[in-house]
Amino acid sequence: MGLLERLKLPSGAWSREWIIFLMSLVLAAVVWLLLALTQPYAGTVSVPVVAQCNIEGYGTESSNTVVVSARCRTDGYRLLREQSRRERRVVKVKFNRADMRRTGPGEYSVIGGTKNSYVNQFFGEDTQVEAFITDTLRFVFPRENHKKVPVEVPLSISCRSQYMQSGPFRTSPDSVTVYGSQERLDAVERVTCGRLVLSDVHESRHGVLKLNPIQSVRFSADEVSYQLPVSRYVELRTTVPVEVSGAPAGNSLQVYPPQAEVVLRCAFPLAKDPVASFKLYIDWKDFSSSLNGRCTPRVRHLPAGVLEYRVEPEVFDCIEVRG
Repeated sequence: MGLLERLKLPSGAWSREWIIFLMSLVLAAVVWLLLALTQPYAGTVSVPVVAQCNIEGYGTESSNTVVVSARCRTDGYRLLREQSRRERRVVKVKFNRADMRRTGPGEYSVIGGTKNSYVNQFFGEDTQVEAFITDTLRFVFPRENHKKVPVEVPLSISCRSQYMQSGPFRTSPDSVTVYGSQERLDAVERVTCGRLVLSDVHESRHGVLKLNPIQSVRFSADEVSYQLPVSRYVELRTTVPVEVSGAPAGNSLQVYPPQAEVVLRCAFPLAKDPVASFKLYIDWKDFSSSLNGRCTPRVRHLPAGVLEYRVEPEVFDCIEVRG
């Protein structure tokens, strides 16, 4: 008597139970494998890297690829993919110019612990690097035609009453490097931004401005930051004598009128009275080079806190006196 007959089970029913049993084992194995692959493991991960960086005189992308390898702790899926992948996808990493050390003609390197700042770009956010296997990353950048040109910002600024610009308008950087064919570069004399319009200004302003693109030309920076210093001011009026400076021995000048009315615009609040130290003089060299003896006075040591001044009259008549 056979086994099936002893168990008194139909052969079809026995087959179905075995099939269900085997399928359960396979499903359990798959679930176990999936759970196991989600756990962190240590292993070697390697990625080919192309560097991107703004280096004056060179292209933004390296002409070579550097394989960056490290012992990493990551999930089993990542390590399994690394082992089974024949060709790895090239990763483009943007490096800070300050982290690039020049090590040869067109060669710039990332050395030592500087690499730690780019772990997420190298391997992804879910990977923890235990130790780098690759020590120094050497990238070669191709040369490009380039020149440096100033940044110009068209301005329209109006301040609130009793406020004024207290210093020069500045951009950072104040110039950029432009790249392109020599023919295109010869036609570029400056780089501009959109017109900056500020009204009712009563405090210092700062911000970021986009540079206007130029066809077939690349910039070392796409934007610049700006600063506009603005201060509240008070007006002070005073009368000061007009002195003479630099007259040779035996010569002097008579200045008409001998005094000037001066209007000072000073930053508020005042640290100290600027009137006492405000002095005007006629330089003998200005007189000797003039055709009619009419001269504009100069200021001797503009006092701190004076933002602007106006002298009335603007021009003085000077007569040489020998004696």
